[in-house]
Amino acid sequence: MTTMLPPSESTSAHTPARIPGMTRVFSGIQPTGEPHIGNYFGAMRNYVRLGEQYGQDAIYCIVDLHAPTNPLAYDKATLARLTFEMALANMAVGLDPQKVVFFVQSQVREHAELGWMFTLSTPVGELERMTQYKDKAGKLESIPAGLLMYPVLQAADILLYKADTVPVGEDQVQHIELAREIARRFNHHYGDTFPEPKAVLEKAALRVPGVDGNAKMSKSKGESSTIGLLEPVESIWAKIRPAPTDPARVRRTDPGNPDICLIFDYHKLFSDDATILEVNEGCRTAGIGCIDCKKRLMVGIERELTPIQARAADLRAHPDTVLGGLEHGAERARAIAAPVMDEVRSKMGFLGAAPLVLEQPS
Repeated sequence: MTTMLPPSESTSAHTPARIPGMTRVFSGIQPTGEPHIGNYFGAMRNYVRLGEQYGQDAIYCIVDLHAPTNPLAYDKATLARLTFEMALANMAVGLDPQKVVFFVQSQVREHAELGWMFTLSTPVGELERMTQYKDKAGKLESIPAGLLMYPVLQAADILLYKADTVPVGEDQVQHIELAREIARRFNHHYGDTFPEPKAVLEKAALRVPGVDGNAKMSKSKGESSTIGLLEPVESIWAKIRPAPTDPARVRRTDPGNPDICLIFDYHKLFSDDATILEVNEGCRTAGIGCIDCKKRLMVGIERELTPIQARAADLRAHPDTVLGGLEHGAERARAIAAPVMDEVRSKMGFLGAAPLVLEQPS
C-alpha cells in the first residue's frame, strides 16, 4: 500500500506570474573597485535604456557573492562600501529602483541555493574550459573552488528569474553559453523549467580601452588604467594629459592617424559629431596638436559626467535613498525567486516540495 502526502503550501502562492512570451532582462555587476567609464558605457547606460523599455522585467543585481571568488580582487574591509558605491553610481546614471528590480545578490538567498542545485550536475571539465577561469587561476598559487564554480552561480543568477535576455560584455559570452547548457541539462532531467538565455552585446563601446593604453579598461589593472565615473575632473585631466596618442606624432606639425589613437576612441564616446569630425580632420592634417585634442575631449567628459556626479553627491548625502531602493528591489526579487525555487525543489524531489510517497506494509 502506498500513501501520497501533498507538498507543503508555498508562501509565495500569490506572487503575480510572469506574462508568457514576455522578455525578461537580467544583468549583474560586481562591486570590486570603483565604477569607471568602462562600466558606464559597457553596462550601466544600457541598464537604464532597457529599464525604460521593460520596467520591472528588467532585473539588475550587484553580485557581491561573486566578489570573494577572486582573492586578488576581494577585500572584506571594503566590500560593503563598494557595494553601496556601485548602487549609488547606477542610480546616479539614471537607474530608477521604482521602475526596475535593482538589488544586492546576497540579500536574495535563492541565488546561492539554485547555484548549488546547478553545481550538482555541471561537469568539472566544462568549467575548466572557461577562458576567464584559466586566466585568473594562472595567477594564483592556490585556486579556490569558488573561482571554478563562478559561472555556475552566474547561471543561477540569470535562470532564477527565468530571464531570456542578458546584456553582457564580450568576455562574458562564454559564460552565457554555459548557462544555456545548464538550462538544457536541467530541463532534460526534470522537465521544461528554464528558458535558454541569450547574450546581447551593445554595439557601441563594448571594449573601452584603458587610459594607460591597455586594450580594455579594467579595475584589475589599477587606478592608473581607469577613468572613474565619479572621479573629479581635475584627476581625470591628470590622466588624460599624459595618455598615449599616435606614436607617429612626434612633433606638433606631424600628421597622425586617429584610427590608432586612444584619445580619438574616447572622443567617439564623449564628443558630439561636429567635434569628432573636427578632431579627425585636425589630426590627419596636423591642424591641431595632441594637447588641443585632449582639451576638446575634456569638454565632452565634463558635459557627460558632471550631471552624474552631481546626482551622486546628492545620493551620498541621503544614503537611505540608496539603501531603501535596494531593499525595495530585494523584496521584489524574492517574490519572483521564491516560487521558482519551489518549482525546482519539487521537480528535484525534495521533502516538503514534492509529494511524499510512503511504502506501507502489505
